[in-house]
Amino acid sequence: MIYKYKNILALILIFISFLGAKATPFIDSAGTASPDTILMKPSFVFDTPLLKHLDSLVFVSLNKKQALENKNKEQRNYNYEVGYVPQFPDSIYEQRIEVLNRETPIELTFNKEVKKFIKVYAVKKRDLSARMLGLAELYFPMFEEQLDKYNMPLEIKYLAIVESALIPTAGSRMGAKGLWQFMYGTGKVYGLKVSSLVDDRYDPFKSTVAACEHLTDLYDIYGDWSLALAAYNSGAGNVNRALRRSGGTKNYWAIWPFLPRETRGYVPAFIAVNYVMNYAPEHNIQKVEPSYYYFNTDTVTVNDVLAFDQLNELFGIPMEELKALNPTYKMGIIPSSEEKKYLLRLQNEYVADYLNNEQALYDFKTKKGIERDKLLAEVKKVKDRNIHIVRSGESLGLIAKKYRVYVSQIKSWNGLRSNTIYPGQKLVLYGAGSSKFYKTSNSPINRSSVKSNHKVKSGENLGLIAQKYKCTTTDLKEWNNLKNSRIYPNQNLIVYKPETKSKATVKDSKYMYHIVRSGDTLWDIAQEYDGVTVEKIKKLNNITNSKRLQPGQKLKIAVLS
Repeated sequence: MIYKYKNILALILIFISFLGAKATPFIDSAGTASPDTILMKPSFVFDTPLLKHLDSLVFVSLNKKQALENKNKEQRNYNYEVGYVPQFPDSIYEQRIEVLNRETPIELTFNKEVKKFIKVYAVKKRDLSARMLGLAELYFPMFEEQLDKYNMPLEIKYLAIVESALIPTAGSRMGAKGLWQFMYGTGKVYGLKVSSLVDDRYDPFKSTVAACEHLTDLYDIYGDWSLALAAYNSGAGNVNRALRRSGGTKNYWAIWPFLPRETRGYVPAFIAVNYVMNYAPEHNIQKVEPSYYYFNTDTVTVNDVLAFDQLNELFGIPMEELKALNPTYKMGIIPSSEEKKYLLRLQNEYVADYLNNEQALYDFKTKKGIERDKLLAEVKKVKDRNIHIVRSGESLGLIAKKYRVYVSQIKSWNGLRSNTIYPGQKLVLYGAGSSKFYKTSNSPINRSSVKSNHKVKSGENLGLIAQKYKCTTTDLKEWNNLKNSRIYPNQNLIVYKPETKSKATVKDSKYMYHIVRSGDTLWDIAQEYDGVTVEKIKKLNNITNSKRLQPGQKLKIAVLS
């Protein structure tokens, strides 16, 4: 009986939409219309049957192609028992990887290091690999489109698995974010913007474009994809040092012993992922069906400020779906304006409703009272600069943990010479979207007005050159009218050097203090501060055994004023 009434209701709605009527009840995600929802929702515009039919033809066509592709993949079914974990001799691994190697310009080699990671992904973490096989259905088509656009090997799509396990909101303890694990500074170089509401590093499309540009720059430097991958992980500086120590041989396995420990496992993990994703059926790894497929989603332009709550209540789109498909918007608010438009990814079934009812959506007031004026006020209220009033019992360490910053940053922002604070004291704190977040000194850098030339060396990029001259990559681009971050060996760049300090000034140095966190190494700490090396930290703190660092330990870091 209920089924009959639902069919009648559906027919009535189709008939009304066909006539072009706009005053229709709102149907929630469960397919029912309650009296309160009918009163609360604005008039709702539905597609005509003709438009729905045209959309369905497109979706069915794509879904058939997707189903055929999945069927072809499932033909390699070995009828293993559930839970059985196959093991193979080294000769089989070597033979299969050689087959993959013949199809890519990236050197894929089998050795004991690669075998370690095959066991990780095919044995220890096989459940994770099954989930990643499913997530690949959502992300790989988009990765491949961009890799093809940049004339890059399509196999680089597997790098995102090594970086983030295809989790778009993944984050590392060092501050790297997103599918491609961009640090704030590197992301900024490649156009990924961060604010309190939006983090482009979480945007699957934008971060993929940035990864393609960054890897292309690195490949232009080294002419070898394995070296480019290593530099992507540890930075060009570490790869260049390893090249020097190995005698200058441009071969990943030749410099392997001289790379940082983490990077030594990076390329082997990439090769292992490439293998496991291609030979998953042979290892009895069945993909976990994803919640969403790439070809079942599309993007729409948002022209005004909008909240996920509005989309959820007006269209019945589940909140978890909105968050999963749009991880860029950290607080569930899309701060679009006339000056800056943002994109929203939706499943195809909701796109027509969005386009037909866009203005009504912006004007819609949710049960929580969210409306345009309140959203605009919220957007203006969210700042990258916060004032924290110290409470009784609080320490700089606790405050730093709360705001996810370092004690040294709080001291620098507030001109504190010691860790002593008192209740009622006001402290200025900056978020990652602020230009002052990474500045450790409020003193401006005076620059010479005379142009100087910098000749680009092999292995250098704009980031390294910017560090040398204490400027930003944006400064370098503006001084040289560069449209992108690509530079070439022997290229002459215009720079304006910092004014030379007198000897008396150089002798007056300030010390910052770094509080050791769990898992910190001296190499990790050195990367966080300009001009600081492991040797300098060891010498300044009389450290003879770097393996004995203890969480909470205070290390002195020398930073010139």
